[in-house]
Amino acid sequence: MADKNLENLLSEYEQKRRKAQMESEKSISQLYERFPGLEEIDDELNKYEISKSKAILSGKNDLQEYDKLIENLKKKKEQFLQEKKIDINLYKPKYECKMCNDTGYIQENNKSIMCNCLKQRLLNLSYNQSNLSDIKNMNFNNFNISLFSDEVDTKKYIIKCSPRQNILNIKNACIKFIDNFDNLEEKNLFFCGNTGLGKTYMSNAIANEILKKGKTVLYQTAPVLLETVIDGKFNKYKNQNSDEFYKNVLTVDLLIIDDLGTENINSMTVSELFTILNTRILNLNNKPTKTIISTNLSIEQIFKIYEERIGSRIAGYYNIYQFIGDDLRLKR
Repeated sequence: MADKNLENLLSEYEQKRRKAQMESEKSISQLYERFPGLEEIDDELNKYEISKSKAILSGKNDLQEYDKLIENLKKKKEQFLQEKKIDINLYKPKYECKMCNDTGYIQENNKSIMCNCLKQRLLNLSYNQSNLSDIKNMNFNNFNISLFSDEVDTKKYIIKCSPRQNILNIKNACIKFIDNFDNLEEKNLFFCGNTGLGKTYMSNAIANEILKKGKTVLYQTAPVLLETVIDGKFNKYKNQNSDEFYKNVLTVDLLIIDDLGTENINSMTVSELFTILNTRILNLNNKPTKTIISTNLSIEQIFKIYEERIGSRIAGYYNIYQFIGDDLRLKR
């Protein structure tokens, strides 16, 4: 399935790339119609660049004459563009991804590696389809704080501020997390509180902004995440797809684990959870890897239900935010 997804995506990328190039060629043709002198310069440039290439292939070493002619023509073209006030960048292909120019791959350390845009498309097809399906509508601009009460009720919520002020504080912390995502000192996020208080929305809003930065995001519920990892590790029918999933869990830029505590908690799931959290905390992949955990459990309950080493990792390497208020789903 993974190979088929990649094949289909690369075909889609090629179509997008061709479309961008065809639209660019059409724009250039229209530009030549308006400014015939520009076409003449480009024709000459192409002619001498082809001649230079042929000279190189024939073993000719003295290329100064070609270099001089080409350099003079480039200066002539630059002057022409300035005089006619033409921004040539407007006529270049408008690729969706500026990193890979819609090829799906970039060059890094003299190696061809998969661009994050293609990685994310594969993640979405394989794992994120249901979790990030409506992500574009979940952003900070659409977040309605009026749904949260501005009444301070210390007895009910424990916290000495209103649900509205609390969610504003959390929103500001999330924006700081996004702005400092590549900073190794920026902590991960732990969202806790009852169902229907905005934890999932806030996680999606962060994912939305992180994707805009060209980063990769994997969003899974704790039961599916841990079950898939364990099945891939110990199932005798283990395949390449399960290995790829585990690699993505450890290396994806942002991992969102939703509904922690609803999985089948046993020694195996606890051990795998610790490995995942610890590997990502230590940034063993030579790049910042951040994690968001969303749960109905408090940090005190985490210490009781899981091993202390998991509780201590969360307490030490995560900023903990308690969501308070009434179920928002009853107010819509």
